[in-house]
Amino acid sequence: MLSTELKHTFQIAAPPDEVFAHLAQPLHYVGLSPLVVAVRDVRRNGGTVNYTAVERFRFLGVLQRDNIIDVTLAAVPDGLPHSAEIFGEVRSPGRVRMSYRFAIDRHEAGSVVTDTLHLRTPPGLLRFAASQAGAVQRARACVLTDRLARPV
Repeated sequence: MLSTELKHTFQIAAPPDEVFAHLAQPLHYVGLSPLVVAVRDVRRNGGTVNYTAVERFRFLGVLQRDNIIDVTLAAVPDGLPHSAEIFGEVRSPGRVRMSYRFAIDRHEAGSVVTDTLHLRTPPGLLRFAASQAGAVQRARACVLTDRLARPV
C-alpha cells in the first residue's frame, strides 16, 4: 500500500464547541464533503459512531459513480471550551483507506481547524485519491465556514 498525508488549516468565526458539535454529527457531512450525497445506517456505540456514506463521483461531467464507504467517527470533547478533536477511519472499495483528524482550537474570535488526512491505497490509485481528498479538504473548509458564519 502507498500512502500520503494531507493537511489543511483554516480559521472560522465560531467557537470550538460549535465547530465540534457540527463535525460530530454524521448527517452534517452531506454537502460538507462535496462528494458525500447521503449518510445512512448511523450506529452509536459509546463515544464512537459508525455509519455508511455515499460518495458520488462524476467523470467527464456525465458519467456518475456512487462509492459506498464505511466511516468510523470518534468525538473527543475533553478540551472544550478551548479545544476538541474528532478523528476516525474511512474504508472504501478498492482497498482505499483514509484516517482523518480534525483538531479544533480556540483562536481570537473563533477557532482554527486543522484537517489532517492520511491516505493508503494500492498502487495506481494514490494520485487520484489524493487529488480528490485535497479538493474535498479545501471545499470542506469553505462550506463549514459558511455554515457556521455569524450574521453581521
